[in-house]
Amino acid sequence: MGELTLEGAGSEASIKSQQAETAATVYRNDGNVISGSLVRGAKVTANVVAEAVTPRVIKQAGRTTILWVDDNPNNNIYERQSMEALGISFVLATSTEEALDRLNRQQFDAIISDMRRPPDPQAGYMLLEKLRSTGDHTPFIIYAGSRDSEHVAESRRRGAIGCINNPSALFEMLLSSLGRRV
Repeated sequence: MGELTLEGAGSEASIKSQQAETAATVYRNDGNVISGSLVRGAKVTANVVAEAVTPRVIKQAGRTTILWVDDNPNNNIYERQSMEALGISFVLATSTEEALDRLNRQQFDAIISDMRRPPDPQAGYMLLEKLRSTGDHTPFIIYAGSRDSEHVAESRRRGAIGCINNPSALFEMLLSSLGRRV
């Protein structure tokens, strides 16, 4: 399979797509083998990485900090680890209030938020509305269970760059957003 070599900022990264796919699909953190639909999903993610990771994105990723808002951050550990491998840093918040506090103290390159956080089933929209009402236009991605067309349209109408429900699409949308900022 093909090989992708990226050079920039005094560093070089080489990704062989078959190796990236194998690394992404075979083992979880606990050492158990991933199988079935998870393997297919990981293969898609590996292809996204091979296509989306450009020297410009690598350079930007190493300077990127993302705020990830989710009341159960362990649900997204594999997604974060795949992006951390590119040099992206994450700050976690488990509530809208905590996210707003972190945003008052630090600037972020993007925000990823789930939709439902107790007690509010639309907490993602609430956070987005609070940000937009203060003039904060940080790229905002909703990472939730639904990608129904009405949810996608509603998230964009409210100012998000997208509403995503799978890791490959999240990775691609985030990298695309970062690539536009360079």
